[in-house]
Amino acid sequence: MSNQTKTWLVTGATRGIGREITAAALANGANVVATGRRIECLQESFQSEGGRLLALSLDVTDAAQARDTAAAAEARFGRIDVLVNNAGFGQLGHFETVSREQIEDQFATNVFGLMSVTRAVLPIMRRQNAGYIINLSSIGGFHGFAGASVYCASKFAVEGFSESLALELAELGIRVTIVEPGFFRTDFLESNAVRYGNEAIEGYGDLDSALQREYGGYSRNQPGDPAALANLVVEIADHPDPPQRLPVGSDALSMARAALERTKSEVEAWAPKSASTDFQPEEA
Repeated sequence: MSNQTKTWLVTGATRGIGREITAAALANGANVVATGRRIECLQESFQSEGGRLLALSLDVTDAAQARDTAAAAEARFGRIDVLVNNAGFGQLGHFETVSREQIEDQFATNVFGLMSVTRAVLPIMRRQNAGYIINLSSIGGFHGFAGASVYCASKFAVEGFSESLALELAELGIRVTIVEPGFFRTDFLESNAVRYGNEAIEGYGDLDSALQREYGGYSRNQPGDPAALANLVVEIADHPDPPQRLPVGSDALSMARAALERTKSEVEAWAPKSASTDFQPEEA
């Protein structure tokens, strides 16, 4: 397989990190099935790539469309070596201000959409006895953020799914990596991409206004370079022993280290009490 041209399937490739990963994979000589809701954006961005690019319209919340996409990818290139589940969006706002419909939309894309595309691609990878799944999570899937409870919940779900899936697929020659970006300079926080809670709840007005001002001011000033992230994703896809979990960006590293230390400290502090809940042997 090392001498064979790899085929990538990338979701959410119309903009941001997905578009950069598509470009980096193409630059590395791969075939790429680039997918997104707006196929015209894909065709415009990658029109010079010719036969190595297949642009397909895909709404990841449509399971039938995901199956059709996987079938079209295999028909065109004969295999799928790398799946990058990148499609997603940020639902921000304090929990009570986020409606049930908004929560369901968040999980429909970030969690169930990711699962649907994975389910569509896995039969192909199983037939190959090889494959690599890269799931884009977030540092918000490693620890929580105030004002992002629903988004973080969706990313924590991705992490639990991915870690368990890796165990299920290991004997089938299929690997899984969770990529956890910090704040990267894309349009993720811009008004046309990010969503805020739509419920007016007494007591949250000033807090939500402050949250939106903070994130709005941070948009396009994030420290992370999406092109550098994309190059790293291509690098780990070629690595013989890639990580299962990869925080990306100096901010993500700092937050991950702090969360690990905090968790370790709490576990050890409460270890005797935790252990005391086991059944105790009866005295003779």
